Amino acid sequence: MIKIDLSNLPFKEGLIPAVVQDIDSKAVLMLAYMNEDSLRLSLETGETHFWSRSRNCLWHKGETSGHIQKIKNIFVDCDEDTLLVEVIQTGVACHTGAANCFYRRLSPSGELEPFASDVELRDERRPILETLSETIMARKKTPDNKSYTSFLMQGGIDRILKKVAEESGELLIAAKNGERKEIIHESADLLYHLLVSLGYFDIPFSAIETELKRRTACSGLAEKAARTENT
Repeated sequence: MIKIDLSNLPFKEGLIPAVVQDIDSKAVLMLAYMNEDSLRLSLETGETHFWSRSRNCLWHKGETSGHIQKIKNIFVDCDEDTLLVEVIQTGVACHTGAANCFYRRLSPSGELEPFASDVELRDERRPILETLSETIMARKKTPDNKSYTSFLMQGGIDRILKKVAEESGELLIAAKNGERKEIIHESADLLYHLLVSLGYFDIPFSAIETELKRRTACSGLAEKAARTENT
């Protein structure tokens, strides 16, 4: 294995361009710049850190939005003057709210036109509960005083469970009254607070999906009986 001294990379004016790519879809998410310090931080933490040329400071991607990028691989090109960073993206990559920063296409006439990229389509197909679960867990790691999720997390499990109980009661009332719109509304509230309670214990929604898939492999009554026998 060839070990590269980071200080030997050609940081032009102290910076090296870093192309960030989704490891699953291979869609290009963004282009940013790293200096030696941000590259070291990225390697040490496993999450992307860059140098902001406009603010003239280091920035941790997703620090305020929760849209962090988990690094899976960092490649150096043949000239050792560009980085390719493969990541697992939480939420969206672009500060505009777009799934990636390359959401406009330059037409043959030279005009910019909106363009739905592969990663945008992938995000639209992605289960919303999985996306919400990842966002909640990211918010736990990077609190924001303006975030309701952070408010719940900072109050501990008692505050979270109080809300779960409240939303459960409201759903029961809506269901008892047979109010379809309210049932949908209260169900969404309850699901969100359940995800927050899972996130508090660092349990991703995918773990619940796995358990549900396991249960579908056998009769519901048989599965319940097996659990009773094991208690």
